Amino acid sequence: MIGKLLIANRGEIACRIIRTCKRLGIRTVAVYSEADAHALFVREADEAHLIGPAPAAKSYLRADVIIEVARRTGADAIHPGYGFLSENAEFAQACAAAGILFVGPTPEAIRAMALKGAAKALMEQAGVPVTPGYHGDAQDETTLLDAARDIGFPVLIKAVAGGGGKGMRRVDNESDFPELLKSCQGEGQSAFNDRRVLIEKYIEVPRHIEIQLFADTHGNAIHLYERDCSLQRRHQKVIEEAPAPGLPEAMRLAMGEAAVRAAKAIGYRGAGTIEFIVDVSKGIDGASFYFMEMNTRLQVEHPVTEAITGLDLVEWQLRVCAGEPLPLTQAQVPLNGHAIEARLYAEDPEHDFLPSTGTLSRLVFPSGVRADSAVTQGDAVSVFYDPMISKLIVHGKDRAAALDALRTALIHTRAEGLKTNLGFLRRIASDPDFRDGEIDTGFIGRHIERLTAPWPDYDLPVDIPPSPWHDATGFRLNLPPASPVDVRHLTHSLDDTHEASEVIAPMPGLVVAVHAKEGERVEKNQPLIVLEAMKIQLTLKAPRAGMVTGISAMAGEQVIEKALLARIT
Repeated sequence: MIGKLLIANRGEIACRIIRTCKRLGIRTVAVYSEADAHALFVREADEAHLIGPAPAAKSYLRADVIIEVARRTGADAIHPGYGFLSENAEFAQACAAAGILFVGPTPEAIRAMALKGAAKALMEQAGVPVTPGYHGDAQDETTLLDAARDIGFPVLIKAVAGGGGKGMRRVDNESDFPELLKSCQGEGQSAFNDRRVLIEKYIEVPRHIEIQLFADTHGNAIHLYERDCSLQRRHQKVIEEAPAPGLPEAMRLAMGEAAVRAAKAIGYRGAGTIEFIVDVSKGIDGASFYFMEMNTRLQVEHPVTEAITGLDLVEWQLRVCAGEPLPLTQAQVPLNGHAIEARLYAEDPEHDFLPSTGTLSRLVFPSGVRADSAVTQGDAVSVFYDPMISKLIVHGKDRAAALDALRTALIHTRAEGLKTNLGFLRRIASDPDFRDGEIDTGFIGRHIERLTAPWPDYDLPVDIPPSPWHDATGFRLNLPPASPVDVRHLTHSLDDTHEASEVIAPMPGLVVAVHAKEGERVEKNQPLIVLEAMKIQLTLKAPRAGMVTGISAMAGEQVIEKALLARIT
């Protein structure tokens, strides 16, 4: 078994890996940026080493620096977590060259799945169904637009090296294609250093169902059932559950077999996830499913699989990395009850989920609930990294019991000091359509008004017994609670036609690009400034036609929320 492990990551996943290592008696080495000097994972590791400034490109993406720390500390292996270097074939290769075990698949397997177009071609050869689309090498705008016309709008533009919802744009008509293509290419370049994209048919009523798989170095490959990750905002997951609600057994078997076939086709080892899109426009029975992508790493939502199987997936990763065979056969994998995970983010659901920063003046979770957290009360959420605060994971004998546990846990969670999506999560857990399993990836968009209505946040004690009498938002016998009525008084200006003439930063972030110059005339909705924060790129547009009379933003500059960036008269 591994004796000393370097964790090439930060935040919640670093804490998660440390927890398993402590149980197994493995010493841990953390690496951290200047922004994370006092972070929870740094405090929990056996030793920690500074590797650079706050920007990830100067710290967590510095493969050479990380490997040097591993050498210097005598680490046997490196666990990359997820994100950052976890799916970087060159990093895996460099680990091998340095005589350090990489907790993940081979560089060849990572390369095979890294670029979405090439991965789809490989899956077709393995007999795995793929979404119709263009996966070619030509990347000029004319070729890509012609491909989109042939596929038929709406289409999805995806960065070939993308993941985690980054580098992805839905295009509903031809006129929007050029601007959204540039935006997607820019995000792909910024997040993955790769501008290339593919074009895919947009499945209008999809469910996002993924299969957790594991393979070892002895030729064994199995799956650990599925997860439903359909509840998403901005193409990023918010709620995940296992098993998938209402999934026919025949489809579960077919998807599991396809995932194992895919793993064997590339000689896979370790933990991986095959993501499928299921077209439920005519219901789930008899629906078609298509390969979307493979994540050659552990997933953020792995705890729901752990909850229904009783397995520690990080332990499995470490044992497979050390050369051990898989502990179980396919027939031995248990499936018990239902589990749901909710991601608590520092963001503002009432303003298009823009990320929020600040200090957590209060952060408390109820007892008896698994909370995989990156921070503790008093910690700051910075602009540099992902805005996730914690994941709350509940388990019940069936989906109804798990939903009840989730709602109770969320109601008794406290996260104060900055904007969060806690009220939004509570509304989802209380929503009758969600509880009925009427879900697809468009669920949040369709119900956005009722899901983002303010939640009456009573100051309840956290560690009280779960009882309806302690739920000040109300309850009904044998039925989910009714959504409260939100009554607001709206005051209108005397001049409702007045248009703002200032461009204000809606979030703190880095100015990636400035497309306008002082003295230039612009049209309404013309792109002016691109702002990036917490892995999100936002294009700020002209609120009206007119002359740019002031630009107070420069590319490469860090700006605060509500900073004046441009003025138009």
